[in-house]
Amino acid sequence: MIIPEPIENEVKLLGGIEGIALRIANEDKLAEQSAIHHALSSTIRLKILSLILVQPLCVCLIKDIMKMSDSKLSYHLSTLVDSGLVKREKKGNWIIYHPTEKAEKYKVEV
Repeated sequence: MIIPEPIENEVKLLGGIEGIALRIANEDKLAEQSAIHHALSSTIRLKILSLILVQPLCVCLIKDIMKMSDSKLSYHLSTLVDSGLVKREKKGNWIIYHPTEKAEKYKVEV
C-alpha cells in the first residue's frame, strides 16, 4: 500500500497500524457513546432530559408537559435510561426520573 510520506512517518511514530489500533476505545466504551448519541439524537428526548435536569419528575408530570401518549413517553424514557443519562427511582406507587451525573454535561442552555 502506498501512503503519503508525512502520514507514513506519523504512523511509524505511533507504532504502526497496531499502535493506532490500540488507541481506539474498546467496544464497551464505543457502545456507551453510541447509546448516548442515539438518546440525544431526538428533540423529544432532549426536551425530556432538559425537564428532568431542571427537576426530577414523575411520569405523570412529564406526560402532562410533553403532551404525549403513555407508550410514546415510555419508549423515550427507556431510551434515556438505557443510555445512562437518566435513572428511575421507585417511591411508593411512583417512579421518579432523575438525571445522572453524566447527563449534566448535555444540559441545553435556555
